[in-house]
Amino acid sequence: MMKPPRNPWWESASPNEIKKRQSALLHSFLKDRVLPFSAYYGKLFTEHGLTADSIKSTEDLTKIPFTTKSDLGETRDFVIIPDERVLKKQLGTILKLFRHGPKGVKQALAEELRPIHMTSTTGRSAEPVPFLFTKHDLANLETSGLRLMQLCNAPSDFRVINAFPFAPHLAFWQAWYAALGNTCFTLSTGGGKVMGTSGNTKVINKIQPDAIIAMPTFLYHMLQHAASEGMQWTNLKRLVLGGEKVPLGMRRKLKQLCAKMGSPEVDVISTYGFTEAKMAFSECCPPKGKDPSGFHLYPDLAFIEIIDPDTGERVPDGHPGEIVFTPLNSRGSIVLRYRTGDITDRGITYDPCPHCGRTCPRLLGQISRVSDIKRLKINKLKGTLVDFSQLEHILDDTDGVGAWQVELRKENDDPLSLDEIHIHAVAMNSGEQQALYDQISRRIRNKTELSANSITFHSWEKMRELQGVGKELKEQKLIDNRPTN
Repeated sequence: MMKPPRNPWWESASPNEIKKRQSALLHSFLKDRVLPFSAYYGKLFTEHGLTADSIKSTEDLTKIPFTTKSDLGETRDFVIIPDERVLKKQLGTILKLFRHGPKGVKQALAEELRPIHMTSTTGRSAEPVPFLFTKHDLANLETSGLRLMQLCNAPSDFRVINAFPFAPHLAFWQAWYAALGNTCFTLSTGGGKVMGTSGNTKVINKIQPDAIIAMPTFLYHMLQHAASEGMQWTNLKRLVLGGEKVPLGMRRKLKQLCAKMGSPEVDVISTYGFTEAKMAFSECCPPKGKDPSGFHLYPDLAFIEIIDPDTGERVPDGHPGEIVFTPLNSRGSIVLRYRTGDITDRGITYDPCPHCGRTCPRLLGQISRVSDIKRLKINKLKGTLVDFSQLEHILDDTDGVGAWQVELRKENDDPLSLDEIHIHAVAMNSGEQQALYDQISRRIRNKTELSANSITFHSWEKMRELQGVGKELKEQKLIDNRPTN
């Protein structure tokens, strides 16, 4: 891969320049690749009387209906499948023909348009949805991975452990291509399913990496196990996390464990990605003592808008809302104006980053999923909406809580009875369980006006079993054991 330019425009352009460039990229993308070759969007545009010329800027995107997860049933319709007759007439193909000749243009188009790789959604609440990549997409994945490394201040001489599970999911492959783009030594352990918590800690103890890329909950269990075994990982500089939210309390606990193991200056960096984006975005490395400044977006690869989840209207910059994603340079499977179901509580900003100075847009604040909000029947009169991401932050921010799980059950396992919230936790100091019980109860009641039906303390071993550490793709921190009928 070519060395990136010293000041690429995505890092330094003004908001007006970013808007102009994104609008040009969007129009070209729709005109040359999406509308001629995407069955779903070709039909959608026709039904709404739209053409590529109807979308001259990112402001015009509001003319296009949203795409949601429920629309993705026939996934082939979302794949760019070229028609050779149309391709031959396009100016870009003609220019490639002059430049590379017939054989060269055939190879170039195959690399751009032929699907060769697949990831899929995790399928926790629905059937997994596959997303296809071409070689062009994999180059974008490498580009976004390199940017992730640059934002984390991770030089090429870093030794890296990729502890994401071996799976056809974005997290593992983004980490893989980040290492490839950054040309740094990386060992992929496959997470807990392959080597187990103990196996991971032993190999990390030998390699003494500069950085570990992993799921937050699995990494936390791994660090706790290593610390309990008296291991010293004195070379750690970065923990790069993905696949789950990373509350400030979790960051604090990870740093405390690293300090206990001889690495007191570790930076904890969170990433934000999802299968449909086919890439992940990263925070930059903050100065010591400063909080993260948000997820830095790549305006040459994607356009992000924030909408009111109820009305679908765009909200002003800096306001909370649902994240909507549109690619600008993707092939294979593509979605336009995709409603992610993710809510950012502080919206988006185009102001320069106060930490690194980059001018690319940033997603601010905490991101939670619409699915984190569940309606519980906790009294006999009506259902109550409960934001479980708020519960997650309460538990992670409570000093003395090692690990936890929230379990939903029905009273007496009766489908028609009231819902119950049961908290399972590990106390960092077993002698302080009663005080911790009182603290958890008080904080939940004060911040949510709810009361847990029970708070049960477990050993680390039992908590790993409850969360499915080493068995599940993502450790289970919220589990719904309510009978469905």
